[in-house]
Amino acid sequence: MTTYPTTYTTPVDRFSDEVASHVRSGARFAGLFASAEGADTRLTALLSHSGSLVIQETVVPVGAGEFPALSRQVPAAKWYEREIHDLFGLIPTGSDRVDPLVFPFVTPAIRPRFGSGAVVPEGQLDPTPLTAHVRGEGVFTISYGPVRSGVFESIEYLVETPGEDIPHLRTRVFYKHRGVESRFETLDVADGVLLAERCEGVASVAHAIAYCAALEEMAGVEVSLQAGLVRVLHAELERVANHLDSIVRHSEAAGQAVAYARFSLHKERVQRLRAQLCGSRFGRGVVVPGGVAGPPALSATEVFAAIGTLEKSIDADTRLLMSTPSFLDRLRGTGVLDEDVAHHFGALGPLARGSGFMDDVRVTRAYGAYLHLGQQLLEVRGDGDALARQRVRVQEITGAFALMREVIEELGSRGGPSSTEWRRPIENVSGRAVGWAEAPQGEVLYLVEAREGKLVRVKPRSASFHNMALFPIAFPKDILTDFAFIEASFGLSIAGVSS
Repeated sequence: MTTYPTTYTTPVDRFSDEVASHVRSGARFAGLFASAEGADTRLTALLSHSGSLVIQETVVPVGAGEFPALSRQVPAAKWYEREIHDLFGLIPTGSDRVDPLVFPFVTPAIRPRFGSGAVVPEGQLDPTPLTAHVRGEGVFTISYGPVRSGVFESIEYLVETPGEDIPHLRTRVFYKHRGVESRFETLDVADGVLLAERCEGVASVAHAIAYCAALEEMAGVEVSLQAGLVRVLHAELERVANHLDSIVRHSEAAGQAVAYARFSLHKERVQRLRAQLCGSRFGRGVVVPGGVAGPPALSATEVFAAIGTLEKSIDADTRLLMSTPSFLDRLRGTGVLDEDVAHHFGALGPLARGSGFMDDVRVTRAYGAYLHLGQQLLEVRGDGDALARQRVRVQEITGAFALMREVIEELGSRGGPSSTEWRRPIENVSGRAVGWAEAPQGEVLYLVEAREGKLVRVKPRSASFHNMALFPIAFPKDILTDFAFIEASFGLSIAGVSS
């Protein structure tokens, strides 16, 4: 059985100290969220500790307008505090940074309370240029984005440089903000999964699993093993597709034309297999509250043959690429993220594992059918650079194929259940719960509150949002031509950063 969170409540003046105490005792800071609590605002901190999730909460009274900044003791909370300031107008007192994050406004555009019928007002645009952090002769700022050549999401990088080195980097992610959180409110719980799948398109399956897991915990519904296995099959195909995309971007940046073409082809074949299995190249429509929409559209024999062919061709090309000196030289020593920094910020996914911070919630906080499979915690001994993160992804691709074979064998031996076993009903659910999943980018969290089958509050937290704060830290020892490799090695989805 999945271990569900333990919740603690504390007065607002002790909140940051209590959260910091958990972190000092070995917990990984996983997120800080705000929600309406009547006229007040509830703050919820999530911490991963010893295979379970701990929730620390407080309530900021109406009119207070501020709370003691958690980031003074837990630096990983800084981006969360900036988002809360943008969306709820609360000031984290003591923070050295509350500049806009998801809204480009100098004054926050505060979200309306649930059920008010109001729309989010426009804030006042800030006409003031950003303050330079690097000074000296010949120093200038490059505004890289939000529109770039190629197929990239909208983000602006502000690079302060004397010419080649990148001593300071800032990001503007608000171009991608779509107001997804507020769109969840008042939806039927069954319809919420459609929006969850679109929070971060490259991790549609992981988001759907995390969202549905929260509803299932709220309703006390346990998904059948067969349905859980189908979820794993689609989640692991999603992982392979994402990791191949990172390799494609690395190959393109390194000028490896053959590798670029080959891995692009492999990714396309994976996406076509996903479409054959469920009708969507992104695995949408598979995961539903209570289970899955139905079995795979292909037989176990057909799926087994397809993934066997894919694995063989991907493995052959990977071996060639990972023994190409001109490719490895571009990744080795590039974008180094120290293990202590990864621990300090609670880094997630391949980014964390490439720096020796081993945390994969498929294992450390196992959920669904992963509880019944042979998944092992991946251990990579690397230097925290782009090459280490590439090796993590290569090993995770191998592990994903092993898991998929296990899933297919298990499904084949069990046979198809009745239609009710594919999807167990969830009706008129009320309550509040947290769900999670390990996306290709790392841990996805969903805080879900529902009332009589209607969504009151849904807060998705992608791994990309959490990891994006680490992106500028990886640059001080690198130059402009390393940018593409560091960006590809982080594997971030900007839609997930500013949903």
